[in-house]
Amino acid sequence: MAERSAEENILMVKEKLAESERVAILTGAGISAESGVPTFRGKDGLWRQYRATDLATPEAFARDSRLVWEFYNWRRELLAPLQPNAAHHALVDMERRIPRFTLITQNIDGLHRSAGSRNILELHGNIWWVRCTKCGAVSEDRRVPFPQSPACDSCGALLRPNVVWFGESLDPRILDEAYAAVHSCQVMLIIGTSALVQPAASMGVLARRQGAFVAEINLDPTSYSGAYHLSILGKAGDIVPRL
Repeated sequence: MAERSAEENILMVKEKLAESERVAILTGAGISAESGVPTFRGKDGLWRQYRATDLATPEAFARDSRLVWEFYNWRRELLAPLQPNAAHHALVDMERRIPRFTLITQNIDGLHRSAGSRNILELHGNIWWVRCTKCGAVSEDRRVPFPQSPACDSCGALLRPNVVWFGESLDPRILDEAYAAVHSCQVMLIIGTSALVQPAASMGVLARRQGAFVAEINLDPTSYSGAYHLSILGKAGDIVPRL
């Protein structure tokens, strides 16, 4: 049997979506990269002489919170002028058409929210939200530049970025909602993710085991590409609007 073309795969995904009432989407760094968001891997992973992975930890924050906030302020300044791209907007349109639509993202840049996505689960948090290290209060704060020692409005204690750092667990409530969507969906799209970070990386396989049609959209094949029904190679901004 001849391998399907990209056009045929796009048509198949479009037909599956049209037939479905329950859809889950998983997005990763690839969709944000098309808006200009750095991936923080390779040469993009350095800030001053530090690696991003060395500063995004609770230990680094406990050791030097001002330095970590300087790093996150730099990231916020990079993100502030960036806008959602065609793929972000296409997912908003898709959400309006599908009765039970869940968008699961590994990205912390807030671009899905800026585009207008509503039912969104941010697995790794959101860089534009802050959390008190004492009382746990969470709030949105889009100030740029951001204070290096920000204080909680409620109790005066130090604030931290409301993101999941290396060595921390994901929010169990958000993770439970994500798994519920993955278990119940009829179609799942995996968009712009390298499939390296668990537990998100294996969600597509889990959805397929539950009977869902699973398709991947990515610039390059991943280690999970062969486990899905199909994989479409290309930019999310070119492909997702056509679905």
